[in-house]
Amino acid sequence: MTVREALREAGLRLAGAGCEAPRVDAELLLAHALGATRTDLHAVPERVLGADEARRFLGYVARRAAREPAAYILGEWGFRHLTLLVDPRVLVPRPETEVTVERALHRICDLEAPLVLDVGTGSGAIALAIADEHPGARVVATDISAGALAVAAENRARCGLADRVELVQGDLVAGLEGPFDLVVSNPPYVEPAEAGLLDPEVRLYEPAEAVFGHGETEALARAALGILRPARWLVLESFDARARAVAAELRVLGYDEVGVVRDLAGRDRVVEGRRPSDSVAP
Repeated sequence: MTVREALREAGLRLAGAGCEAPRVDAELLLAHALGATRTDLHAVPERVLGADEARRFLGYVARRAAREPAAYILGEWGFRHLTLLVDPRVLVPRPETEVTVERALHRICDLEAPLVLDVGTGSGAIALAIADEHPGARVVATDISAGALAVAAENRARCGLADRVELVQGDLVAGLEGPFDLVVSNPPYVEPAEAGLLDPEVRLYEPAEAVFGHGETEALARAALGILRPARWLVLESFDARARAVAAELRVLGYDEVGVVRDLAGRDRVVEGRRPSDSVAP
């Protein structure tokens, strides 16, 4: 089996399994099996796979055809300027969350040394991206899952950011005092009743506690008022119609300048609000 044949057959199999980008997945998996890059593959289309290489590649394809996320098969995934380790203990970092990071960075761009809180950090994607792109930022990243924090710790070491990113196990903001210049989060926000609407990659493989919400968004919005500095920002990832409801909740809680930002696909994605400068923490 040559590289060309492997890619063609895998692409057809993954397309038949309903994968969204079968050709890209086939290239990623074959490059991983060969210890090469996707660009390398196009330079050697007639290269014949060795027996071990073919066996390894076909195993990867079978896993992806069962709709296991490609990121879990590869063991890492790109996010902004970083390549992060990922496994089933954490969500796969997504392009939509890069918009959340952009908004977070915008809200601290005028500060030389902001103190940031990332709630529900998972792989550490948001916290590490902020620290990587704002050289003066110090970030406290929390998660209730010890497994997720173990992944985040590996990524923190990999990115060389151990001196500016602190990892804390806990629920939402429990035990934290701040005051913080920014609170940011991609909280679980899918309703359990909506499980059947999710792609198999999410429904079958990603950690349920990081996907399905049980009031975390509203609880965090309320708690953040007590740990944000006056006139500083809360940035929350959400989704479509629910984002408008979250924005309404922020207004009820007393946040100023509440807004909703769309992602690159044009969907409502990020909700942000500013703690009033004259407010008193609840």
